[in-house]
Amino acid sequence: MSEPGLRERKKQRMYQAVSDIAVRLFVERGFDAVSVAEVAAAAEISKPTLFRYFPAKEDLVLYRIADHEDEAARVVAGAATAPVEALRRHFLAGLERCDPVTGLNDDPDVLAFHALLYGTPALVARLYGHLERSEAALAEALGGGLDARLAAGQIVAVQRILAQENWRRIAAGERVADVRADAVAAAERAFEALAGGLPHLTRT
Repeated sequence: MSEPGLRERKKQRMYQAVSDIAVRLFVERGFDAVSVAEVAAAAEISKPTLFRYFPAKEDLVLYRIADHEDEAARVVAGAATAPVEALRRHFLAGLERCDPVTGLNDDPDVLAFHALLYGTPALVARLYGHLERSEAALAEALGGGLDARLAAGQIVAVQRILAQENWRRIAAGERVADVRADAVAAAERAFEALAGGLPHLTRT
């Protein structure tokens, strides 16, 4: 895969910078209390320019996790092992490195972002679109068709629930070190159940 050109890199930096500014303002004051115009002013761009990058206010926040939409699909497509096993290993590796997407991360900025995301009804509603696109991409990687869509729905749900449980415990004050063993055990049980229910995805 070729490296993005200068123009694309500048565009990506703009996306990141504006999203970071918006998330900071939303965390400080609340999503509903900050207008798009205020975000644009803080980013020193016009409101129409902001909307060219982010068509909806919610997109300013969801950009932070946009690159995870096709993550499961990429794991399956690039794996030499069976899909369920590849995804199990990937999730466990994420727990090991405290990847925020697994919920096992106690960095204050990560906790504040998750509290914003899961505590704002408009963002929760928008998150379902993100999950649907994740399912669609994974289903395509699994071969398409109804069986693939059913499997993708189960897998994405398992990953989401595992991550939310980890985040819930850490947000309640538990330390990563105290949650890690339970998080790993829960992931192992969940993926074992997936393997049992999706035998056609346990073969290479």
